[in-house]
Amino acid sequence: MKKYIILSILFVTLCASAFAQRVAFVDAEYILKHIPEYASAQKQLDASSVKWQKEIEDQFSEVEKMKKDYQADQVLLTDAMRKERKEAIDKKEKEAQDLQQRRFGYQGDLYQEKIRLIKPIQDKVAKAVEEYANRESIDIILDKSTVTLLFARPTFDGTNEIITRMGYKPGSFAK
Repeated sequence: MKKYIILSILFVTLCASAFAQRVAFVDAEYILKHIPEYASAQKQLDASSVKWQKEIEDQFSEVEKMKKDYQADQVLLTDAMRKERKEAIDKKEKEAQDLQQRRFGYQGDLYQEKIRLIKPIQDKVAKAVEEYANRESIDIILDKSTVTLLFARPTFDGTNEIITRMGYKPGSFAK
């Protein structure tokens, strides 16, 4: 009887180890900070965002000025003139809202610019991660910057290896 129990435990252990997967984690944010092209792309995105935000604010300021002027002149205007000014204000406000949507909305200019600038860098990181996983026979790699890891042994951290494989030096942040 003991022999069967021991054989059963051994069988279960062997089956469990046969399905074991090797897991590692990397810190994608940390990797990206080591890539000068990423910092440059981020600066370009920030500059575009600031420029577009100012453009939008200028349009909304113009709308506010038109509304104040209308309020001040309202008693002096005929019904036809009031209607015409209201329509002009509404049109200008719609243009400002459309511009805001076009620049910052879903799949707007900022999103497209981000894809153009950041995606090639992300693809480069993904390729390096895949090469690392293949070389080290790792089945699963988690990104610790987007997944909450409550505990991870440092021996499973492949972050610096990825940075090195991409031709950058770990430990020195790109500014």
